[in-house]
Amino acid sequence: MTIPDVGRLLEDEPVHDQVVFDTRLQRYWPDLLAGLAGIYPDRAVEFAERAVEIAAVSFRHRPEDLRLLDLRRHADPQWYQHPRMLGYVAYADRFAGDLSGVVDKIDYLTDLGVTYLHLMPLLKARPGADDGGYAVMDFRAVRHDLGTVDDLRDLATALRRSGISLTVDLALNHVASEHAWARAAAAGDHLYRDYFFMFADRDIPDAYERTLPEVFPDFAPGNFTFDDESGSWVWTTFNHWQWDLNWRNPEVFFEFVDIICWLANLGVECLRLDAIGFIVKRLGTDCQNQPEVHAITQALRAVARIAAPALIFKAEAIVGPTELPPYLGVGKHAGRVSDLAYQNSLMVQIWSALATKDTRLFCAAMNRFPVKPATTAWGTYLRCHDDIGWAIDDDDAASVGLNGYEHRRFLADFYAGSYPMSDARGLIFGENLITGDRRISGTAASLVGIEVALDTGDEQHLDLAVRRLLLAYQIVLGFGGLPLLYMGDELALRNYYGFVDDPEHEGDNRWVHRPPMDWEAAERRHVVGTLEHRVWRGLRRAVSVRSDLSSMDASVETEVMDPVNPAVLVFQRHGSTQHMVALYNVTPEEQRLPRWVVPAGNWARDALNDEVPLSDADIVLAGYQTRWLVQPA
Repeated sequence: MTIPDVGRLLEDEPVHDQVVFDTRLQRYWPDLLAGLAGIYPDRAVEFAERAVEIAAVSFRHRPEDLRLLDLRRHADPQWYQHPRMLGYVAYADRFAGDLSGVVDKIDYLTDLGVTYLHLMPLLKARPGADDGGYAVMDFRAVRHDLGTVDDLRDLATALRRSGISLTVDLALNHVASEHAWARAAAAGDHLYRDYFFMFADRDIPDAYERTLPEVFPDFAPGNFTFDDESGSWVWTTFNHWQWDLNWRNPEVFFEFVDIICWLANLGVECLRLDAIGFIVKRLGTDCQNQPEVHAITQALRAVARIAAPALIFKAEAIVGPTELPPYLGVGKHAGRVSDLAYQNSLMVQIWSALATKDTRLFCAAMNRFPVKPATTAWGTYLRCHDDIGWAIDDDDAASVGLNGYEHRRFLADFYAGSYPMSDARGLIFGENLITGDRRISGTAASLVGIEVALDTGDEQHLDLAVRRLLLAYQIVLGFGGLPLLYMGDELALRNYYGFVDDPEHEGDNRWVHRPPMDWEAAERRHVVGTLEHRVWRGLRRAVSVRSDLSSMDASVETEVMDPVNPAVLVFQRHGSTQHMVALYNVTPEEQRLPRWVVPAGNWARDALNDEVPLSDADIVLAGYQTRWLVQPA
């Protein structure tokens, strides 16, 4: 197959730049062609050539400092796997007011050890309700309250100079009904009508609805909305003002190729591909996780690697264990789709283990995951901007003697604080009266009991809750991958009930865990004896220790060992130069493990606690204690 002529594409560029581009093209042309063949089989070559032309134009305009970053990333292509990586997730306005304000807070991030910053949706969204910013009306503009495109470029540059990579959200499944594409479609432009799913009557929508779930059944039931202007039923999975895009139309693909290259040239180093699992529709299915999703992602990634190889992809795929690995690539797509994907099951299982004081379900569920491609990494986290959906698999639950439905109900009750003896303070979100599904909103600190302990003035209770929070994050840090710290958790920020006073947020209680940053609390992190000092110091200690452990590289798989004592999690990680055994007591009581649980060898130290090597006696863990035992490989 003839590869496009780089000399023609980059005729006026220096010869050495033509060679660089041609080298990338030679490497990624097969990936691009194969990806496009998976969604547009009859015109894959033609479309690949057009995509390369877009990449060439982008390459011409790529700033010199970003071209140098590309070269450095060629030398270290798995930079995002390093143990020193620590992600921080925040809303720019809640964190620092606007993008310029974030620049002023970079020292705070570097002090914490952050090397990767995910700012929640910052592209121009529709006015009014906007699904937290995911209803984008202009991909090439920044929210007016956050600044300008130049501010975004300046922020990316400042972060990069401080060793922090910027992540930005890119919603792939839909646009706001106010987006120019949607407005043209509503006005009758046939070119743009094909960007969406628009039907004259309910026949086809009803056929799809028979197998489609509802994402927000309480406030956005159904998956189609009648648009008065066009006289059409429009596919709207999430909200009536979010119009689903038709990715079987190649023009949609090319639009996003150009947008991705443009964002990369601003200095964005990672794109979080929002709602990626929904982008391909197929009658008779739930229209999620269809195989063409991965073909499209492979093609997009190949173009990005040609135009701007410093850019990586993170898949926002909140799906079941068997459906998650394909987002990092399996089979013919192995290592060719997203570089990162969220390990959402880890979050759910941590909260489950803390509620039950039992790790058996955790072990059963996490051991179902196949080995991921060695070049990819999980994004691991305890909390995120979204609610917690209790994704407990019925078969996993049954394997440890639990009823899946009843356990999900227990977790919802426990973290809503309605279960006897629960000290959690979460809010029920998205209750489905038909299925019984209930999700939970709330900050990590309020869910572990810190809010209740402060309200009651119980110092002993507060001590246990802080230890519980630190243990949970130590599990995240010790699992491998790229750990993500949600804004405010490093200071134990509690639920923000003031969201009900904001007309734009009062109907969505997920804003309870999206508090404004408390910079007075942040200053208290330096004051010995304060809650903020204790939590900050505990997290910072674990982050610092982790950064020096080669066994924490994300290319190393975590082995979740079968529970000997159900109260204690045991992880093993066998790196090329270092082995590690991590122990986590998920209860407030002292726990013991027989010495043979840790394999024989020269376990030189407990890296986290600087304790002496193991003896032949039982291993003892205090309540909510973590131990990271390491030895040379």
